[in-house]
Amino acid sequence: MTIRPVLRLVHAVVGVIAFVVIACFLTATIRAEISGNAPAIIAAKAWIVAKLPFLIVALVLTGATGAVLTGGKPRGLAARKLLRMKIAAPNGLLILIPAALFLEWKAQRAEFDAAFYAVQVLELVAGTLNLVLFALNIRDGLKMRGRFRRAA
Repeated sequence: MTIRPVLRLVHAVVGVIAFVVIACFLTATIRAEISGNAPAIIAAKAWIVAKLPFLIVALVLTGATGAVLTGGKPRGLAARKLLRMKIAAPNGLLILIPAALFLEWKAQRAEFDAAFYAVQVLELVAGTLNLVLFALNIRDGLKMRGRFRRAA
């Protein structure tokens, strides 16, 4: 028996977990901001920071299993998936993680000022971009497994 089926399963599961966690982060942020309730915003920001390690592990496992499955020279849909992750990874590392930490720090001090909301908008845009990139990768992963027909 080969390890590839196990790697494919792990890749799919952790990829979907990462997608769901990112969606939950965005949803928590939007719900808290719409409520306008400072304690809700503080709680959402603290919850997001507390769950960041979980997301990071899912992302690392997704990337590692994807790299092993493609064998270093991806082609076709796998190459497109890799290209998207070359956008999503720096977006997460350079924008989303620092933004989450900054927003949680500001929220704990109840400093809902212009800097807080500027970073909040940046986080929402960058988070939405990553969510879309992950959704496209999930779609292409399903196509690669024959779950969807490829466009002619």
